[in-house]
Amino acid sequence: MKTPFLRTVLSIVQKDLRGELRSRELVGSMGLFALLSILVFSFALELDRVAREEAISGVLWVTVIYASTIGLNRSMAMEREHGNLDGMLMAPIDRTAIFFGKLVGNLVFTLVVGFILLPVMTALYNKSLLDPIVISLLGLGTLGFATVGTLLATMTVQTRARESLLPIVMLPITLPMMLAAVRATTATLSGTPDDGSISWPAILVVLDVIYLVASFLLFEYVVEE
Repeated sequence: MKTPFLRTVLSIVQKDLRGELRSRELVGSMGLFALLSILVFSFALELDRVAREEAISGVLWVTVIYASTIGLNRSMAMEREHGNLDGMLMAPIDRTAIFFGKLVGNLVFTLVVGFILLPVMTALYNKSLLDPIVISLLGLGTLGFATVGTLLATMTVQTRARESLLPIVMLPITLPMMLAAVRATTATLSGTPDDGSISWPAILVVLDVIYLVASFLLFEYVVEE
């Protein structure tokens, strides 16, 4: 008899969170990379104050995307190395429950790193990112990246070049999400409203729904292959 869907999802999330609390490997590596990245950007843009203020949204999202890629790669690689993925696939549970369990875990880890970045970037760039709208945009954008990344990381984990293959495959697919996230964040920080014809936060929500539905439909096929 199959384990109820929600219980399976929660069990996978709890497993990931307990493992991370013991090792602190994923958040530690993601956080270190993210902090080094924003420091590099800060020094590179030091001489041009105007460009520095205009680039803050791009710096935030580029850092979050690449940090999440590191976490996604390592998360699925650990599942593969320890045999957990094969064990979950052989268990009498819904394949989509595995996807949502891994998605929630990856989303939590990426959001932790993102929330750490906000006060650090506020101090470095002298621009307050601790805004409820910016935090909401961070959640919406991170959900889309984590959704696509979880699906693609499951595909690439079987390959030898998974560290380099995942960002190559992931970035073109998530480009619309990155564009909408950067535009929405820039508009919020600059205090300029949408032009009336395009609502970037609404586009983020639509992309999240599209990515979730597509990943939900494709995951079982991906893991079977």
